[in-house]
Amino acid sequence: MRFCCIAASVSLLVCVSTVMAAPPSFDDPDPQHYKFTTRASEIDSRVKSHPEINFLIETDKGKPADLQHASVDTRVAPRGELVIWLMGHNSGLFDRLNSYGLHAMQVHYANKWFGICCQEKPVGEHCRGNIRLEAATGEDFSDEVDIPKPDGMMQRAYQYVKWLAKENPQGKWEQFLSEDGKDLRWDKVIISGASHGSTTAARFAKHVKVARVVALCGPRDQYQTWQALPSATPENRYFGFSHVLDGGWTADHYCRSWELIGMHKFGPIVNVDKVPFPYQNTRRLVTDFDVKGDANAAHSSVQPGSRAYRDKATGKFMHEDVWRYLYTHPVELVGQPTAMDSNCNKEQQQ
Repeated sequence: MRFCCIAASVSLLVCVSTVMAAPPSFDDPDPQHYKFTTRASEIDSRVKSHPEINFLIETDKGKPADLQHASVDTRVAPRGELVIWLMGHNSGLFDRLNSYGLHAMQVHYANKWFGICCQEKPVGEHCRGNIRLEAATGEDFSDEVDIPKPDGMMQRAYQYVKWLAKENPQGKWEQFLSEDGKDLRWDKVIISGASHGSTTAARFAKHVKVARVVALCGPRDQYQTWQALPSATPENRYFGFSHVLDGGWTADHYCRSWELIGMHKFGPIVNVDKVPFPYQNTRRLVTDFDVKGDANAAHSSVQPGSRAYRDKATGKFMHEDVWRYLYTHPVELVGQPTAMDSNCNKEQQQ
């Protein structure tokens, strides 16, 4: 049950209830944790390499470079949402997503342009943002690259879901296909990533309405202005988590992006190591646990892995509640709006 508030007059707010369609329950005679590793080129024969941006189907030694991953746990009640992860596969993260009742997949798409294109100084204020959008959609948004639809994120994800719907009917993947079967139900997709991937996730969500954005150690894209564009995805659906020693805080890159996107409207920056769940219902989360002053370690410390925060005595991850919050906290529950930080430089020039 979800409650929608409608302004009936200047002084009256009427709240009515609407019944949200429940996700289809699993009908699996042998409930289990399903995990898939599949080559994009085996799912869709149209995919190809783009050596001009070092994006390959096979390595120089002939090993597959287009592996994709997906997983679902039919032992867990489904939430009816699919996480599409725009970075290298993280099995620890996927295990947690599945334990929350989320489907998860990581797709291989033409994202190797970073560090190759848009290197001029000063860089155009839409250069990187336009390439990100072309890499995500496979549509012509940039003059710097030529990425067709079969090699963009959207088509790769769509083809993978179609394949999974046939290969793993126990997982009910078909619920993420549109009624005509020609696209994904993007309103049921959580688009997420880390670093470079989190920035592309946020850029994509400006263009296509999704269920939620989860940006780990990002987004940044300094010197770009796409963060302030109107957003197809409501601003309260963007969530971010980063370490305060991450280089993304240098020169105000993270605070700038978070504010230009509008995340400050839904709560202050909250240190999750000092403020308990639910973190004042904010969208801007940080940690300051000891990383021995290593900015690189800080950058990768906000996702499950060897650099994540652990209890020294037990080895237990200390940010379990944070990860669950980022991916499952009701988007309607928001914190108190805060003013933009005048000490955060939003007008950056190279």
